[in-house]
Amino acid sequence: MAKKPIWVVEKERGAKAAAAATIWLFGLHAVRDALMNPARQKLRLIVTKNAHDKLADAIAMAAIEPELVDPRKFNAPLDPQSVHQGAALEVKALDWGSLADLALSDGHGPARLLLLDRVTDPHNVGAILRSAEVFGARAVIAPARHAAPETGALAKTASGALERQPYLRVKNLGDAIEELKEMGYICLGLAGEAEDEIDSIADQYQDRPLALVLGAEGPGLRERTRELCDHLVKIPFLGEFGSLNVSNAAAVSLYAVRAKP
Repeated sequence: MAKKPIWVVEKERGAKAAAAATIWLFGLHAVRDALMNPARQKLRLIVTKNAHDKLADAIAMAAIEPELVDPRKFNAPLDPQSVHQGAALEVKALDWGSLADLALSDGHGPARLLLLDRVTDPHNVGAILRSAEVFGARAVIAPARHAAPETGALAKTASGALERQPYLRVKNLGDAIEELKEMGYICLGLAGEAEDEIDSIADQYQDRPLALVLGAEGPGLRERTRELCDHLVKIPFLGEFGSLNVSNAAAVSLYAVRAKP
């Protein structure tokens, strides 16, 4: 029997590792929302007596048997600096489906998406997910590599939004942009040196689905990403200090392109 090519073996190993991978969520808010999410596969819950009492309704809804531990011997495999508030939940990552599933999903008004080009800080991505939920974005899209994965720190910063706001990681962000354009999306890349302001360009496409593309702080958008965007736009600033961190820029941009009555 012929041996499998090395690339096939490595791909199969990667698939098995991904299937076996789990995430530890922590903090009362993140754990509560995950417990109450029927789409979330829940494996193990570690809580102190105090946290158990605060989460009793969610634990009952999830029908999971908690492990009660002494606060001084909290044995969940978390970073020692994690502010867990006496609650940690082991889960599987959520399955949000395909890019087309999300981009063409039903919603209020023309679709809005956020695409993140190598934004690796989980706290920034968590904050972006909160803004995306508030302003009604259909999804936040990021590359599978060089992007913040779904982690406990991200979930805690997202303050529950991770359970409701799709966060899809794709193989190649440039290919995703091209796919969205084929679906009728207008892709706007945020760049501080752009000539056009986001408000004026967004007004031209009020009735079209829009995808906002944001790069990492410092490097910004990669060259191919910039080339694939339909327009490069900037957030207008007053005064000499003209920059926002990426999570704030995402919130302002989503507000600027919101569907207006």
